[in-house]
Amino acid sequence: MMDFLKNKFVIGIAVVALAGIAWWGMSGGGATAPLLTTDTPTTASDVELVTTLLTLRAVTLNGTIFTDPAFMSLKDFGKEIVPEPVGRPNPFAPLSASAQQTGTQGAQVLNRDTARIFAQPKAGQQ
Repeated sequence: MMDFLKNKFVIGIAVVALAGIAWWGMSGGGATAPLLTTDTPTTASDVELVTTLLTLRAVTLNGTIFTDPAFMSLKDFGKEIVPEPVGRPNPFAPLSASAQQTGTQGAQVLNRDTARIFAQPKAGQQ
């Protein structure tokens, strides 16, 4: 039991010592260094930008532009959107069981059709 209390006492002293070291390290002890700052000269473009921003800040928007005759004389050249039927819920689902066939047969049909398209017509045929 005595060893347990002795170990507790040593651990307590170690925790207090570590807390003191951490406080001393974080307090910075001594004079603080000045922050790094740089002085840059103000250019004409900077002044122009600031004056433009201040001018824009003074702008107020209201709805009087919509009653102006110039605005009323504008014509709408937009196109009417025609409603179309909605497609399938899952466009990637197969259409039927025939859609699950292998692609080689489709390639053969494609090749036969393309051969017919690009073949020279025989004499007397069109």
